[in-house]
Amino acid sequence: ITSPVAFDILPLKLRPFSQSTPTGLDCVGWKRRISVPVIADGALDKTALTDDVGSEEDLYEDFRSSNHRYGHPGGGGEQLAINELISDGSVVYAEALWDHVTMDDQELGFKAGDVIEVMDATNKEWWWGRILDSEGWFPASFVRLRVNQDEPMEDYPLKVEGGKEDDSRRFGMGQTTKDQMRTNVINEIISTERDYIKHLKDICEGYIKQCRKRADMFTEEQLKTIFGNIEDIYRCQKKFVKALEKKFNKDHPHLSEVGSCFLEYQTEFQIYSEYCNNHPNACMELSRLTKVNKYVYFFEACRLLQKMIDISLDGFLLTPVQKICKYPLQLAELLKYTNPQHRDFKDVEAALNAMKNVARLINERKRRLENIDKIAQWQSSIEDWEGEDVLVRSSELIYSGELAKISHPQAKSQQRMFFLFDHQLVCCKKDLLRRDILYYKSRINMDDMEILDVEDGKDKDFNISVKNAFKLHCRDTEEVHLFCAKKPEQKQRWLKAFENERRQVQLDQETGFSITEVQKKQAMLNASKQHHAGKPKAVTRPYYDFLMRQKHPTLPTTLPQQQVFMLAEPKRKPSNFWQNISRLTPFRK
Repeated sequence: ITSPVAFDILPLKLRPFSQSTPTGLDCVGWKRRISVPVIADGALDKTALTDDVGSEEDLYEDFRSSNHRYGHPGGGGEQLAINELISDGSVVYAEALWDHVTMDDQELGFKAGDVIEVMDATNKEWWWGRILDSEGWFPASFVRLRVNQDEPMEDYPLKVEGGKEDDSRRFGMGQTTKDQMRTNVINEIISTERDYIKHLKDICEGYIKQCRKRADMFTEEQLKTIFGNIEDIYRCQKKFVKALEKKFNKDHPHLSEVGSCFLEYQTEFQIYSEYCNNHPNACMELSRLTKVNKYVYFFEACRLLQKMIDISLDGFLLTPVQKICKYPLQLAELLKYTNPQHRDFKDVEAALNAMKNVARLINERKRRLENIDKIAQWQSSIEDWEGEDVLVRSSELIYSGELAKISHPQAKSQQRMFFLFDHQLVCCKKDLLRRDILYYKSRINMDDMEILDVEDGKDKDFNISVKNAFKLHCRDTEEVHLFCAKKPEQKQRWLKAFENERRQVQLDQETGFSITEVQKKQAMLNASKQHHAGKPKAVTRPYYDFLMRQKHPTLPTTLPQQQVFMLAEPKRKPSNFWQNISRLTPFRK
């Protein structure tokens, strides 16, 4: 097995290898075996990092040439198992996760959800497959192997002419095909949970425990960055898998009632949000550390001591990100093979919706974090900025546009650009000659404000006639700000935006969403570097590029994961932030 979630996506019958590695491991591609004892205080013995044949430099050359960390993605046991089955005459099916649109007659085009017969998986990146009468190459990362390889191409249950289910096809002890399919999915859920617990245990005991013994190499802050809250996840998952096993019917797995377990733990699964949000920082920190040889040796020694499979640490740390987003897929498949009369049907249906909501929450938080770089870059483009950074209090652009601001005491009207973030409204002025340049003028604390709709006509407070107007009234100081839009529909959009801003603030409080000081500072630092370097203000994707260099990238296994974790997405919709910004005059010449 060469992928941290290969256990999740392979069907039971495609598991030729054990998850655990044998005693006396040899690293893939290494010419020599090394032993790595740990001395009493937990520090690694220097002599352990060499053998009796060569020096530390020789060992490092072997290690580097083995492509241990930055080798070809995929491959290994999965391809071997698939090709063995194909050569034995078995039919292997895969489901398309993404649309594959191609003009090349040598490639196989398909849509998400199509079922493809895999005919050759020799190549790690491109497989040969067939859909009906069409054959061709397709990217292996665009599909996942089906849990139920025995399921025929047509949907079950079969229908006879009278419209009733045909139970003539049965498996073994009188089970209908649908029951057998449900058994396969239940077994898959239980077995992958056990594998996942083993992964988490290996990380906590094999890596974190050893790292904490080496205060000379790791600070607590570094460990928090690298491992996030994975120990909390481990504790949560241990309780979850125990609950699953209690509901597991060993004699008749298809009768198991596991839906209630997911419902019980749906709130606790929200701890994955913190982990997913931190994961880019973990990757960056690992990338920085592994440029130093001693960290490369140390992490590999930890893996060998724990007798873990041949996956680098970043591969193991990827597993929780993928796991939480695989639950909706598993539950959808379980629901597909659960009869409406089954005692578990309603719970599985509710669990599927619950886990989709969990994934949606994580996606939304991930999107918010991706936006902070764009907000920082926006601020760096504003001239004469004063006061605290936008990110100190805000993380979302709600709405923006041009309004006439009327001020006391002369009731003077000024055209300004306004940007409504959560917690604050930022006011900017356009340059008289270059309309794409903005100057900072002021901001309003939205936490103290109430919104007042103003009717067309003469306003008593300002003693002037207004049209399409509204006010912001400060409850504490009685300060009043009057604004006028050009059109009635623009006014309504602003009033709606203010409602959305309050709703967003309340939701953040309820869900505990926040951005760390480190993330804020890093975003502003990146924006400042780009600004001073004169680079175009476009968002770079170092996290994406970093992941694409890894040895074991695995495509998301369900649509909600598309935003949570980017690895190989054919298309990506633009974020709402830039949809809003693209409408604004200041960002055009």
